[in-house]
Amino acid sequence: MESKGSILVTLLLLQYLSVLCVAQDYDFLYFVQQWPGALCDTKVSCCYPITGKPAANFSIHGLWPISSSKKRTDFCDRENHFDYSKISDLSNRMQVSWPSLSCPSSNNTKFWSHEWEKHGTCAESAFDQHKYFEAALNLKDSVDLLQVLKNAGIEPVDGKLYSLDSVKEAIQKGVGFVPRLICNKDISKTSQLKEVYLCADKNASTLIECPITRGGSCPSKIEFPSFGSPTPAAALVSSS
Repeated sequence: MESKGSILVTLLLLQYLSVLCVAQDYDFLYFVQQWPGALCDTKVSCCYPITGKPAANFSIHGLWPISSSKKRTDFCDRENHFDYSKISDLSNRMQVSWPSLSCPSSNNTKFWSHEWEKHGTCAESAFDQHKYFEAALNLKDSVDLLQVLKNAGIEPVDGKLYSLDSVKEAIQKGVGFVPRLICNKDISKTSQLKEVYLCADKNASTLIECPITRGGSCPSKIEFPSFGSPTPAAALVSSS
């Protein structure tokens, strides 16, 4: 008969192997960038980080491991908590390229912690914390979405509508791969470009064509809004 100690060791080993298997169970990565103008131009609005208003440019939302089998890959290792000290040398780049626009205002670390613990832990077979955030930053540096759109005559202007196909085609031509576009609605219920999904290989070393084709949430005509000031309500939260 096995002792309680040996049973406990066996259970812990099985738990460890289970976490490891889940963490390795992904086939590619979604690299997701968001447009701050669309995030802020809603009823919910936004708050700027305590470091100040982000640049009027696309910023990183996340780097998300995806399984082609559609198995969920979230929170794969709840023991591997975010540790700012492991990425402190990336701080300046993170503040610029990966700011949080959630309310109340913050120093961004809560956002980064969420992204690591929900998504990064599911790619532990390829990344430690530093490599994970650095990989996303490097992808951001390689893809200038705003310039790609401007080159096609698509500018962030309030009230102007662009065809969804023209936005997709501009990104495909500029980046080399078909994007997935996500929209939300502004306070007047006009659909606006919120996020751009591109795909990367498992090591985030290069962009690839997305292995899974998923629809977006955009109608045939969308707005690409400018990035102005937050609404008064959001500003009040930001200053509290």
